[in-house]
This record gives sequence, C-alpha cells and structure tokens, in this order.
Amino acid sequence: MEDNKYLFTSESVSEGHPDKVCDRISDMVVDSYLSRDPFSRVACETLTTTNKVVLAGEIRGPKIDKEEIIKKVRDCIKDIGYDQEGFSWKTASIETFLHEQSADIAMGVDSKDNKDEGAGDQGIMFGYACKETDDLMPAPIHFSHKILRLMAEDRKKGVLKGIEPDSKSQVTMLYQDSKPTKVTSVVISTQHSKDLNQEQVKNLVLPYIKKSIPEKYLIDLDSKEIYINPTGQFIIGGPDGDTGLTGRKIIVDTYGGAAPHGGGAFSGKDPTKVDRSAAYAARYLSKNIVSAGVSEKCLIQLAYAIGVSKPLSIFIKLAKGDENKVSKVKKIIDQNFNLSPRGIREMLKLNNPIYEITSAYGHFGRKPTNSGEFTWEKTDKSDLFRL
Repeated sequence: MEDNKYLFTSESVSEGHPDKVCDRISDMVVDSYLSRDPFSRVACETLTTTNKVVLAGEIRGPKIDKEEIIKKVRDCIKDIGYDQEGFSWKTASIETFLHEQSADIAMGVDSKDNKDEGAGDQGIMFGYACKETDDLMPAPIHFSHKILRLMAEDRKKGVLKGIEPDSKSQVTMLYQDSKPTKVTSVVISTQHSKDLNQEQVKNLVLPYIKKSIPEKYLIDLDSKEIYINPTGQFIIGGPDGDTGLTGRKIIVDTYGGAAPHGGGAFSGKDPTKVDRSAAYAARYLSKNIVSAGVSEKCLIQLAYAIGVSKPLSIFIKLAKGDENKVSKVKKIIDQNFNLSPRGIREMLKLNNPIYEITSAYGHFGRKPTNSGEFTWEKTDKSDLFRL
C-alpha cells in the first residue's frame, strides 16, 4: 500500500460485555461514595463469572452497608439487561471485600505540606483530539461505539427484540493523507436469543451500520466485508460465557489505538487517582487546542510521581507542519491551567458522582450533561488557544 494510504481499525464492546459489566459496577461504587462524601477515596475492582460477582478494593469515606452495595450491584446488572440462566440480577451470588485504604498511600496524597496534594501514584497519561469527527475523535472508534450504543438503546426500548446485552463491533477505515476516506470492513458480533437464526440476527443488526456511519464512508463498502456473528451463533454470552474484570478495555475506553495509552485504567478509581483525572485533563486540553484551530490533531502526555503535585513533564505533539506552535501552546497551558491533582479536580468538577455513565461506549467523544458528566469534553477554553 502506498505510504499515504493505510488501513486503521478500532473496536468497541457493549455494556453487556463481561469486562464492561465489571467497569459499570466499579464505577457505581465510586459514585456511591462520592455522592455521600465528595472527598471519598475509592479503588474498586470487580470480577464476574457465571452467576457470580466479586468486589474487592480500598475505600476511605463514609460507611455504606454491604447489603446496600449488593443491591446496587443487582440494579446495575438489571439495567444492563441480564436475567439469564447463567447470569441474572435476581440470582447472582454477590460478594464484597472492600476495605480501608492503605495509610501509606493516604500519607503521600494528603501531605499537609503540599497544599495542592500529591498524585496518588506515579504514571503517564495521554489525551488526544483530532478533526476526523464532530466530537474531535478518531473516526473508527467513534463509529464502533455508536453502532453498539444505538443497538443497546433500541434493545432496552424493546425495539430490537431477540438481541442480548453482550456485543462487540469493529470498524476498519482507509486513510489517505492522514484522513479517513471510507469504511472497508465492519464486524459486529452480538449475543442473541436461541429463537433467532443467523440470517435473522444479520437482518436485525445491519441497519445499525447505516444509522451510525455517514453514507459518504459507506459508498464503496463491499457487502462481503460486513461480518455479522462470523463464527456462527452467539447465545451464551456475558459473564456466563467469559470471565470479566475491571480495567481490561483501556483502548476501547480511550482512542481505539489511534493515540498512545499510559497503561492505567479509569473505572473504579476516584478522581485523586491521576490515571483517571489526568487523562481527562489531557483530553480537555487537546480538545480545546484542536477546537481553537491550532492544529488538525493534538496529543498531550502528562507525567506524575506519587506525592508530587505538579506534572513532571508536559509533552505536546501537533499535526505535521504545526510543530512551530508547540512552544506557544505549552506557554498558554503553563499560564492558565493548574494541572496538580487538586487543580484538575476543581477545574473539571470531578469530585461529583459522575462516573457510572462513563463505563461503556468510551470516556471521550461524549456530550457534557446537565448533571455534570463529561466536563472534560467541553470546549470552553478554546479562546485561550487561538494563536
């Protein structure tokens, strides 16, 4: 393939995927504590398997009865749509082993000599934005998410009958001169009722491709390159078909592989954890920079050390030809943004119970809500970056 042409693929998984069930439950725990005390500390991991859920992790905050948490776990499973023989909100065995946070970690984060608070751990976080879609997200991951999100919405409304919660999607696009030009293949694998054959599943799912992807990208798509349940029937799914764990879908959660990832998952972590909050801040900065017209794309890396408030480094990469703008952008960031853990939380209002909704269909490229979710998707700082 010519140097200026290449194929790029991203995947998404639905809220009923076993790993996403775990992300949902872990973020529910975060929200439960933050709703009672906005300064709670939470690090919750969840495991699911056949009709079983196990929670473990560290908490510092108000006392919440185990039975209340267990009820909320059942509510999550019910909302996702699981009432199957192998995984049901009614009958699943649910155990919780949440316990007090380590005093050593608390000491590093809460040091009284550091008014901005130290980072809860070391690590690197990335943010990215580009002009491939209106939401300033890479096109393949944007369309992969949208297919599954629309399917889930219609499934819950009763419009999409016979389709069950566990689904995956994958979109491959041809890029020319670094811009997406067309879709070359789509894969959708979805759990379904035993009453549906594969032709019926295909007929139910195919319309969601056209609903999710603009026609200009589908004109040349060969029907042979559309794969619906390519391995055959998919009746046993969710945690009954595969064990799930919190934090195993970090590329799905971010940019579909179009940008680097620092390695830390988001779900189950309160916003003092820079794995989450600094990744949101980096996206916020990148999106405002691209929205301002500084460049077609922007990648930002932030690095932190445990107990240290300020970032150890800020790396900025713009599109080819815009390299000369990097120093000006860096100066604007230094003068206008407090990127300490506390500064980020206050800037983006992260101490609120806003995380359960983030657990599926991506943490980025979403619409800010009146309830305070997805504040990092706002472009209210674009004017600062207009060079």
